Amino acid sequence: MAKAVTDARLIWFEELRRTDVAKVGGKNASLGEMVQELGKKGIRVPPGFATTADAYREFLTENDFGARLKAALDKMADGRASLSETGSTIRATLVSGHWPEALEAEIRAAYRELAKRTGRKDPAVAVRSSATAEDLPDASFAGQQETFLNVVGEEALLTACRRCYASLFTDRAITYRNLRGYDHLEVALSIGVQLMVRSDLAGSGVMFSLDTESGFDKVVLINAAWGLGENVVQGAVSPDEYQVYKPFLDRPETAPILHKGLGEKAIKMIYGREGQPATRNVPTSKAERESFVLSDPEILELAQMARVIEDHYGCPMDMEWARDGEDGKLYIVQARPETVQSRAGAGAMKSYTLGHRGKLLATGLSVGGAVATGEVCIIESAAHIDRFVDGAVLVTSNTDPDWVPIMKRASAIVTDHGGRTSHAAIISRELGVPAIVGTGNATHVLHDHQMVTVSCAEGEDGAIYEGKAEVTVEELHLDAVPQTSTKVMLNLANPSAAMRWWRLPADGVGLARMEFVVSNEVKVHPLALTRYEQVQSAEDREAIDALTSGYAEREAYFVEKLAMGLSRIAAIWYPNPVIIRMSDFKTNEYADLLGGRGFEPAEENPMIGFRGASRYYSEAYRDGFALECRAIRRLREEIGFDNVIVMIPFCRTLGEADHVLEVMQENGLKRGVNGLQVYVMAEIPSNVISAEGFAERFDGFSIGSNDLTQLTLGIDRDSEALAPLFSERDPAVIWMIETLITKAHAAGRKVGLCGQAPSNDPGFAELLVKAGIDTISVTPDSYLAVKATVAKAEAKG
Repeated sequence: MAKAVTDARLIWFEELRRTDVAKVGGKNASLGEMVQELGKKGIRVPPGFATTADAYREFLTENDFGARLKAALDKMADGRASLSETGSTIRATLVSGHWPEALEAEIRAAYRELAKRTGRKDPAVAVRSSATAEDLPDASFAGQQETFLNVVGEEALLTACRRCYASLFTDRAITYRNLRGYDHLEVALSIGVQLMVRSDLAGSGVMFSLDTESGFDKVVLINAAWGLGENVVQGAVSPDEYQVYKPFLDRPETAPILHKGLGEKAIKMIYGREGQPATRNVPTSKAERESFVLSDPEILELAQMARVIEDHYGCPMDMEWARDGEDGKLYIVQARPETVQSRAGAGAMKSYTLGHRGKLLATGLSVGGAVATGEVCIIESAAHIDRFVDGAVLVTSNTDPDWVPIMKRASAIVTDHGGRTSHAAIISRELGVPAIVGTGNATHVLHDHQMVTVSCAEGEDGAIYEGKAEVTVEELHLDAVPQTSTKVMLNLANPSAAMRWWRLPADGVGLARMEFVVSNEVKVHPLALTRYEQVQSAEDREAIDALTSGYAEREAYFVEKLAMGLSRIAAIWYPNPVIIRMSDFKTNEYADLLGGRGFEPAEENPMIGFRGASRYYSEAYRDGFALECRAIRRLREEIGFDNVIVMIPFCRTLGEADHVLEVMQENGLKRGVNGLQVYVMAEIPSNVISAEGFAERFDGFSIGSNDLTQLTLGIDRDSEALAPLFSERDPAVIWMIETLITKAHAAGRKVGLCGQAPSNDPGFAELLVKAGIDTISVTPDSYLAVKATVAKAEAKG
């Protein structure tokens, strides 16, 4: 049946293969490949046909356009016409053309055939352009030509096809070809005519078979919005975002959804009314804005499609999908190779070297190894963070969690106060933003709009220079990372920043901070959900209601958000161990959570107050801890990350350890069941003194060197006056570490260290290796240096 309308001018999708790029461009060749090969594997692709590159050339010849196009382009090349004038002239020329008789007849006949095949009179079709040079490994023309939706009738189809030809000469397409060195007259255009999926009645979007920011290749990234998909493609709407872990898609007992982000989705594109443009945007309803476009089963179905398509093509893929509001089914409407991250170098680390630089303005402690330039933006209070300009250097006295929204938008961070364990230092490491802390005077010597260079690439002392310095950046390739018996793991907290380190050959995660996920993704105090009626603030209740809207119970919001946030860390190094520390906020930090102020006591010294293990079995927090346990169960058993180890912080006594393990068991987390291991932080001298008893109750120890040092030496780690005395190399601290390792090993337990010391001082890692430590956990930016130090220490024996 199809042969009657198929020759060199027009080919049905099912007769195309991916090798036909020269005939019909990458987009249409890919559609044909999927129709032919992947339909039997569950990939639904709407039917259609494509005009060929030969048809485009025939159209040009019929109208004698070749000479006119060349003249216009030559005029632009000679500077006698602007890009805008040239593009406008060529597009008007192509739209005015008439169809060769045979080509017009074949397009009309194919449209009628499509109507017969689908049982629809005058079917609505999408008319898409497919350039013959697009979607190649070294070029991506995607999005540079136009797509026309809801095209109905033969005359409208012919008009849309002419407009497709014209869109080969949009300003952006002309510019791209100029930059890439492509001959404008050598690139031809194929037109894909595809049955419309009624996503105007449902939703649609885009998905990638990897993470588009980091290149992490074990996730599917899905964006979704209501209505037709053009709004997502064009960036006209803030869509929902979902992430799915591909390796677990074959496990029917798991639902490996790592992330669900609710987008604003303020508008949606639907079919236009009769006599109006074919499509139009309308505001979404409040219910649509507050609802996810896709259900969990649909998210997983799409992810499975992405994996099948990627496996077939053998490379990361960029796909567009749509859900039909009439039949409820999901369709793939486009698929092409992903061309950004798949071409990126495998080296994840960079080394920075400064050449000529301006006057030294201020110094402090460096955090991270990068160099950044930007204009200074001084902000004294979190109340004024709306003044911040994206890409500026944030300069302030100090930071707290309220500052995180702008910290991640800064090119660098500079503070007057704080040390290497301060909030600014910890968060900047997680975000991968260079920072200089403890300058003492940055807010006095710098001024707004001043251009500066922030250098964290010159050792422990960071420097701020006037103006833009000369910077050389070198990629550090990871193929030369030495092998070590001592495992080197990572300290992580921020799920959104974790993926950028996925190429590091780390042995797992030695410390994942639960509290970071609670404060930045959950945002609500757990007791404000379990004891909602006790929340006094009407403003807080309103905010909690907004966050938990769409959940059957408020507690389910906490469990899902926390489990998914942690899953994005657990996924990256699976199946290597990921040690998650249960929440270790101090009371003043818990109080800052939404609805939390009424549930927390005011303490003179929260650092050694009601924190860690003492909270978990206390009636004052017990049901909050139950939500944490539910999240861990979901993470391990429903999402599937059985590589997760639970760690209990600030456990003061053996009796306290027994209480915590009992409460965990009541909440479905029994040590040893389903392979669950439970570690304890060793950060209090009692953990060392009673190490034999703790070893009977826990599977391993993780030394928190910051707290262990301050409690051994009696020094407030945040005290600037006592900073010179604070040292993990102090003989008393070293004795504590060596004694714990000896006792733990005698009991058959492993010991790691997750404190900051090895990251700041790679030489300290050598002391740990000599003491027999099993694992060292460091910040990602210091991983390579510590790994090299460990290798040298082991070589010395």
